[in-house]
Amino acid sequence: MAKEKRIGLDNLSPAPGSRQKPKRLGRGHGSGHGKTSGKGHKGQKSRTGVSIPAWFEGGQMPLYRRVPKRGFKPISRRRFQIVNLSALAELTETEIGPDELKSHRLIRSPKKPVKILGDGGAGRAITVRAHAFSSSAREKIESDGGQAELIV
Repeated sequence: MAKEKRIGLDNLSPAPGSRQKPKRLGRGHGSGHGKTSGKGHKGQKSRTGVSIPAWFEGGQMPLYRRVPKRGFKPISRRRFQIVNLSALAELTETEIGPDELKSHRLIRSPKKPVKILGDGGAGRAITVRAHAFSSSAREKIESDGGQAELIV
């Protein structure tokens, strides 16, 4: 029966073939990497200090300029942080605003505008302060006896 070899700190070694000696450049003709150190003759890439961006295409018209542009992005667009009524139903507070939503991690920032959507239902009378409400969210909040207050 062969003795089982155990791995310990005293006999650790890298897997065979996983480690290679570093390429020693500029150490004479016999090394195979002498004289030009594997960089060929002349040209930008043979010089020191070369840094060509990954997106540079050798001077031809770049891809991002060849592809036609599509669509329109309005500068004045308001980007809302969206919260559903089903998420508000789980909260214990009766008055809910951006600060309460942030403390419960339902939004990222209380300074950015919040919009309440009508997925689910509150199920109780709550006062919700937000920058915008969907029509279904406003109806559901008010039908439960609550209030939907707009923040201007």
